[in-house]
Amino acid sequence: MAEDALAARFRPLLEAELVALRAQSEQTADDRAPVTLDQQSVGRLSRMDAMQAQAMAQATERRRLVRIQQVEAALARLPTGEYGYCGACGEAIAERRLAADPAAHLCVGCSRGA
Repeated sequence: MAEDALAARFRPLLEAELVALRAQSEQTADDRAPVTLDQQSVGRLSRMDAMQAQAMAQATERRRLVRIQQVEAALARLPTGEYGYCGACGEAIAERRLAADPAAHLCVGCSRGA
């Protein structure tokens, strides 16, 4: 498949995923906010639960930010003609792999360390 066809097929998927990731990040901003330590309004166990939920939300956001970087990098490869080619060996990445993960930058062999 030519680069233009790959770009036409996968650009909309990448752009839609980027929009969704950014929206999720905005929607969960309050979940990552510092937990208030006012013992009058929140009991000790409730505060601990809130701190645990905050930590999980922050971990999810870190993973989301990594994915945003991967998707942005894939979008940056589209106009250069590098999209669809392995960043390690330079061989074409299988379309089935790109269909499963449009932001993939390594072929199956290189991702396995082969």
